[in-house]
Amino acid sequence: MTYLKRQLNKLFSNITETRPLVYLNGPRQVGKSTLAENIKTKKEINFVSFDSPLSLLAAKSDPVAFIASQPRDALNIIDEVQKVPEVFSQLKVAIDNARKSGRNESLYVLTGSTNIMAIPRLAKELVGRMSILTLLAFSSSEYEQTDKNFIESLWNDELSYKKYKDADLLDIISNSTFPEIMIHHKIDRIKWFDDYLTTILQRDILILEDIKNPESIIQLLVSLTQRVGSLLNNANVMKEVGLDAKTYNKYKTLTKNTFIITEIEPWSKPNNLNKHFVKSSKIYFNDTNLLCYLMRKDLSEMYKDDLTVFGHIFENFIVTEILKNIKCLTGINVSHFNLSNGKEVDFVLENAKGETIGIEVKLYKTLTSKDFTNMKLLHQVSGEKFKKGIVVYTGNELVPFGGNMWAVPVNYLWE
Repeated sequence: MTYLKRQLNKLFSNITETRPLVYLNGPRQVGKSTLAENIKTKKEINFVSFDSPLSLLAAKSDPVAFIASQPRDALNIIDEVQKVPEVFSQLKVAIDNARKSGRNESLYVLTGSTNIMAIPRLAKELVGRMSILTLLAFSSSEYEQTDKNFIESLWNDELSYKKYKDADLLDIISNSTFPEIMIHHKIDRIKWFDDYLTTILQRDILILEDIKNPESIIQLLVSLTQRVGSLLNNANVMKEVGLDAKTYNKYKTLTKNTFIITEIEPWSKPNNLNKHFVKSSKIYFNDTNLLCYLMRKDLSEMYKDDLTVFGHIFENFIVTEILKNIKCLTGINVSHFNLSNGKEVDFVLENAKGETIGIEVKLYKTLTSKDFTNMKLLHQVSGEKFKKGIVVYTGNELVPFGGNMWAVPVNYLWE
């Protein structure tokens, strides 16, 4: 099968060449192993997977001998490393010994389907020795193979008028997803997602926590689908699902640490306009097709019959595109701008210099100056740090609205 280039390739290769260990995590089935095996490196690659029962048993039985047996001069890739936490302390020893002999880069790449920071005793072993990267499912530009990172373009390029063809939203959203689904169009998606969630519940989550009622996690996820793009009221969700605060927080954290959902935190900065920010996060799903599966709704039917709900689907798609792109860059964070008076901008990007870009999402074919009202408020609050504000919409003209404000067709994400 032809290898499809991923946006993370460049950053992944560069960091591996300068750091002794890179931990590549992300959702199950997004192509972490494939990316690792196709990394550009001057060394030979030695690939070991703990999906292999023999390798798993060998590493668990004698982690010291297992790590010692890995080739000294190769880039050693250990797949699904979270299954054998015993090797982490031995990796620390191996890296420290390599440093003493003058070798301090391109030693190990680890992959895992759980957030390593959710296992503190493991992360602690390798603090100062490890870089962490996250690979998500295919972005729209990866599906189209255009090699565009639209977040990078927003920071570095000047916008100018351009006319695009109408976007095929259903095609783009349907295929900006897990590689296996994107490549095999005839696959039974309902069965695929059934199996996917079963695997997460029975394998990945149990590595992090021994839970008694995994079906409650599915109930929680279904409840959260109704709150996509909204300020998260934890008390309401707890009541709806029937969980106490401790169990609710544990289950929600587990779904985050297995990369099913993400919380976008509020943007809050000192300002001289005496504006007060809300403190609630907003909830999204890392894959929009998984979101539709949990909602038990067909994407095309929503687009045809229920544009209100499809508007939330569209917003979820845009935030996943933002996340997929910023994971390939460094020093950019995403949050949401929401004031106590109800004025809001969907997303705020902020770089290491404190500069901001606002992104608003509208399921509209045309825009007016009213659609930029809240963006102008973000500009006021941000002051000179405000770089530009864009409203992503489904029309076909990239046009200025004055004051570094732009109407940006959704095609800009990949074309």
